[in-house]
Amino acid sequence: HALSPRLADPGLEFPYALLLVSGGHCQILRVDGVGQYRRIATTIDDALGEAFDKTAKILGLGFPGGPAVERLAQQGDPRAVPLPRPLKGNAEPHFSFAGLKSAVLRASESGQYTDADIAASFQQAALDCVLDRLTRALDAMEPVPALVVAGGVAANQRIRTALEELAETRGMRFVAPPLALCTDNAAMIAWAGCERLGQSDPLDFVARPRWPLDPLAEPVRGAGYKA
Repeated sequence: HALSPRLADPGLEFPYALLLVSGGHCQILRVDGVGQYRRIATTIDDALGEAFDKTAKILGLGFPGGPAVERLAQQGDPRAVPLPRPLKGNAEPHFSFAGLKSAVLRASESGQYTDADIAASFQQAALDCVLDRLTRALDAMEPVPALVVAGGVAANQRIRTALEELAETRGMRFVAPPLALCTDNAAMIAWAGCERLGQSDPLDFVARPRWPLDPLAEPVRGAGYKA
């Protein structure tokens, strides 16, 4: 995911700020080159894509949940349901979505709101969190010319539009891969191999079940504990 935008946009040069949002990851990274990633922020509990899938399950929308929630949200009022914005305003730019998921469940069980309003309000709350956390991270980073979004959640048009607007206000170029390259796909894996081959990366490696992009990043306090 971190390099896939360069497949569709060869003019994208290093360094750039990357918002990686998928079912398994929610991170902000500074990408200085192939294999050179510095993590600025991560989630302390759930990834954003997982929160979309959980919301879809609560509302009976099926899987994959992201596109289903996005479609239903177009019919609802994004301010109808009072949902929390976890960690908004926090000094550190990390994410948290477990509490938001719980609030969606309570709203659904209350019977006070339509499914469309819940979907729209969830999407707006998630977007507000992303924009707040990303703004905090960009303020703390050394300036880079481009803001890049990647991962399955990058296919969400509401989120893409808001990120493009944020980049414009900061004088940054905005880059997002085509929708076909947002979700897991063989092309991005092959492209990462091409990029590494061009860097004369050796073919030998050690197999690891979890391999963070930035192995030198400090553990995040509270990570792994559900809110």
